[in-house]
Amino acid sequence: MKKIKAAVCHEFGAPLSLEEITLRAPQTGEVEVTLDAVAICHSDISFAEGAWGGSLPAVYGHEAAGKIAAIGDGVNGLAVGDSVVVTLIRSCGTCPSCAGGVPTLCSTPYDGDNGPIKTADGGKLHQAMACGAFAEAVVVDQRQVVKISEDIPKECAALIACGVITGVGAVVNAAGLRAGQDVVVIGAGGVGLNAIQGARIAGARRIVAVDMSEEKLAIAREFGATDGVLASSAKPWVEAKRAMGRGADAVIVTVGAIPAYDTAPQYLSYGGKVVMVGMPHSGAKSSYEPVMLAAVGQGMVGSKMGDVVIQRDIPWMVDLYTQGRLKLDELISGRWELGQINEAIADTKTGSARRNVILFDR
Repeated sequence: MKKIKAAVCHEFGAPLSLEEITLRAPQTGEVEVTLDAVAICHSDISFAEGAWGGSLPAVYGHEAAGKIAAIGDGVNGLAVGDSVVVTLIRSCGTCPSCAGGVPTLCSTPYDGDNGPIKTADGGKLHQAMACGAFAEAVVVDQRQVVKISEDIPKECAALIACGVITGVGAVVNAAGLRAGQDVVVIGAGGVGLNAIQGARIAGARRIVAVDMSEEKLAIAREFGATDGVLASSAKPWVEAKRAMGRGADAVIVTVGAIPAYDTAPQYLSYGGKVVMVGMPHSGAKSSYEPVMLAAVGQGMVGSKMGDVVIQRDIPWMVDLYTQGRLKLDELISGRWELGQINEAIADTKTGSARRNVILFDR
């Protein structure tokens, strides 16, 4: 067992506590990663606020990058010293979902209460999202990491672990957007900007960003949006359709807001599809008219983590970044230390941040 510092949640809605915890050595099929950077995702905040319940005390954080410090037995293709992206996508490789090529929906349960971390006195400490990356180091399954070049800045690489693969993947994998099609992205935050990038990379004809903030719509244009519509307009879908000249082939909802889900189908063209990415609080319900979707062949589909296969999709996205075709540096709005995590979370909750990143001083 080794001692590391981590930001621990003891009570939903309360500030995280920076304290010493213990981390066991990697077991069969696991790797230990010393982290250089971890980004703050809204999912971390929602979990810490109790939006979806869960076990406490817990360490959140799931969007990270660092270097492998140790490996367990049976680890293949990875070595100590490798630079890696660390994701929350823990997959067994053998369940029906994994065998069917959808590892994001792995059905093999993971018991985070009995994972690799414990409190300083040996008590239970939940490894949230099978990651627990608001800490100096993590021990995760080998399938959760992807090797990358040492030349990729870790603060940029960390973003790929969740926000980038979720946004880009929602467009490319879940929506299956083809060149020349039109897309609406509701929400121009961290995931939304990446959905916009995904649409641009996929060759969309028109990319309409919808958000409550004029400032964020301007940023959306920097990432590839061709048009912007204020969500506070009386009928924003009418303005979006005017910009496209028709309805959208795909509407990507990247915010967990029920009004966004209620209105999303109204942006669609015949045969279009709503891709549900943003996650409302448990118990929240949306409403729509099934007869309308059925009559014109529209659909609604959920997308978890962009439906990615990380060993396939992360190297592709890293390559796009090195070519200058995928913006990562521009996504970072603030750099913080682990001891400043509560301030970084507060800044993220204002809605003005693209992505705040915790950097570990080595």
